[in-house]
Amino acid sequence: MEAILIMVVAFVGYLVAYKLYGQFVGKKVFALSNANKTPSVTMEDGQDYVPTRRGIIFGHHFTSIAGTGPIVGPAIGVIWGWLPAMIWVLVGTIVMGAVHDFGALVMSLRNQGKSISEITSKYVNNRTRTIFFLIVLLELWIVIAIFGLIIAIIFNMYPQSVFPVWMEIPIAILLGYLIYKRGGNVGLFTFLAVFLMYVTVVLGHFLPLAMPTIAGIPATGVWSILLFIYAFIASTLPVTTLLQPRDYINAWQLFIAMALLIVGVIVSGIGGKLQVVAPAVRAMPEGAPPLWPMLFITIACGAISGFHSLVSSGTSAKQVKQESDALFVGYGSMVFEGALATIVIIAVVAGIGIAYTTADGALLTGTAAWTHHYANWAGAAGLGSKVAAFVVGGANMVASFGIPKAIAIIVMGVFVASFAGTTLDTATRIQRYVVQELAGDARIGFMQNRYAATAFAVITAAILAFATGASGAGAMKLWPVFGATNQCLAALALLAITLYLKQKGGLRYLVSGLPAAFMIVMTTWGLIYNEIGFIKTGNMLLSIVNAAVLLIALWIVAEGLGAFFGAKSLEARAEA
Repeated sequence: MEAILIMVVAFVGYLVAYKLYGQFVGKKVFALSNANKTPSVTMEDGQDYVPTRRGIIFGHHFTSIAGTGPIVGPAIGVIWGWLPAMIWVLVGTIVMGAVHDFGALVMSLRNQGKSISEITSKYVNNRTRTIFFLIVLLELWIVIAIFGLIIAIIFNMYPQSVFPVWMEIPIAILLGYLIYKRGGNVGLFTFLAVFLMYVTVVLGHFLPLAMPTIAGIPATGVWSILLFIYAFIASTLPVTTLLQPRDYINAWQLFIAMALLIVGVIVSGIGGKLQVVAPAVRAMPEGAPPLWPMLFITIACGAISGFHSLVSSGTSAKQVKQESDALFVGYGSMVFEGALATIVIIAVVAGIGIAYTTADGALLTGTAAWTHHYANWAGAAGLGSKVAAFVVGGANMVASFGIPKAIAIIVMGVFVASFAGTTLDTATRIQRYVVQELAGDARIGFMQNRYAATAFAVITAAILAFATGASGAGAMKLWPVFGATNQCLAALALLAITLYLKQKGGLRYLVSGLPAAFMIVMTTWGLIYNEIGFIKTGNMLLSIVNAAVLLIALWIVAEGLGAFFGAKSLEARAEA
C-alpha cells in the first residue's frame, strides 16, 4: 500500500499545482493573451512554422522533452533512497521544471520563435549569446550521439521491440497525410494509428529482429548508423510529415503505458505483491558521489532539465497556435513528465522486488532483488542497467493483472525506445536550427541550408559516437559531464527568464529567480566536484571539457547578474 500512497500523493500534488500555481504563473506572471500573435501564425512556412492544434502539439512537445530522461535519471537517483528522489521530482517539477519549460516557451513565442541562446542577446548582450551557444552545441552533440546508442542498446537487449519501433514510422507518416493532406477525422485516425501500433507490438513478440555483426561492426554500431541516417531524414522533412505525427502517437503510447502501470501499481499493491523494497534514505552508497549536490544533477528530466528549454524555444514555439495554449503545452507537459518519473521511481524501488532474474539465472525477490541491482554506483550507473531496472519493474507490475510478462516487457521496451527516438529526432532538428543561426551570424551561406546544417549535426554526432571504436559508444567518454552541463543549461535558461520578467516590473521575477539561484549553486557545486574527481583520476579530456563548461557558466552568470542589477538598461533591450 505504501507504493499506492506515494503515487496518489504525488498525482494529487501535480494536479493541484497545475490548477493553482500553473494558472497563477500563466495569468499573473506571464500575462498570456491571445491578442499576441504567435510565430506559427505570423511566420507560417509549412516547414517549421506550422500552427498546430493544442492536443497534437502537446503530444509532440511532451514526447520530445521526455525521451528516456525521466526513466534514466530516477532509475539511478534512487540509489540514495526513494525519499530524496521523490521529493526532488515532486518539488522540482512544480516550482522549477514547469516554470523553466513554460517560461522558455513564452519568451520564444514573443521573440519570433527564436532559440533561448538567440534570445539571450536581447536581455543580456551579444557576447553572452555566443558563449551560450557553445554550451548548447556541446549538449546537443552529446544528446544526439548518446540517444542513438540508447536505442541501439535497447534493440540489442530486447530484439522484440525492433519491429514495432520501426513500424511507427510508416504509421506516423500515414497519420500525418490523412490528417493534414486529406483533412481526416483526428480522433478516428488517432485511434486506428494507435491500434495498429499495438498490433505491431504483439507481432514483435513473434518477430524478434536481432542485428548481426556486419563487416566487423557490432550490432550497436550498425543500429547507430541506421539511426543517424533516420535522424537526418526525419529532421529535414516538414514537421507535419513525420516528427509531429510520430510524437503524437507516441504520446498516446505513453498514456496507455502509464495507464497500464498505474493499474499495475493498484492491483499489485492491493494484492500485497508490490512492496517498497528500497531504503527511504541511503546517504552513502558504495562508490557513489555525495547526495548533495549530485542528486540534483543525476535526476534532470522529471524535475528540471536544460534540454527542455531548447525544445520549448527550438521547435514547439514555432508550432503553438495561440498563447493560451502555452500553459497546457509548457507547464502541463512538465507536470505530466513528473508523473511519469514518479511511476518510474515506484517501478525501480518496488516493482523490481516482485521478481528479478540475475545474469546467472537466479530469481530474486524483495529487498534482495533491489540490493543486487543497486549494490554499488558502478552497477547502477550503466545505461543498460538503468533501462533494465525500469523495464523489469514495470513489466512485473503490468503482468500482475493478467497481461503476459513477455508482452509486458515488449511494451516497456518499445515505450523506452520510442521515446528515445523522439528525442533523437528533436535534438537533431534543434541542432540544425542552432547551426543555421550561427551560420547566419558568420555569413556562411551554404550552412544556412537545412540539409547542410542537418548533415553537420548528424556527422559530428557520428564522429563522437564512433570515436572509440565500432560499437558506437564513443559518446560515453563525455557522458560523465553531460548531467552537470544539462543542469547548468537549465540554470542559465532560468536566469534569462528572470531577466525577461524583471523588465516587466514588480516581484514576478522571483518565480524564476529563486529556482535560478538554487540551480546555479547546485550546478556550480556539481561542476567543481566533478572537476576535482577528473583531475584526481588523470582524465584530461573530461577535466578540460568540464572546466570549459564551468568557466562559460560563471561568465554567463556574471553577465546576467550585471544585467539584472542594471549594468545595462533592461528596457532598452526588451520588447514592450
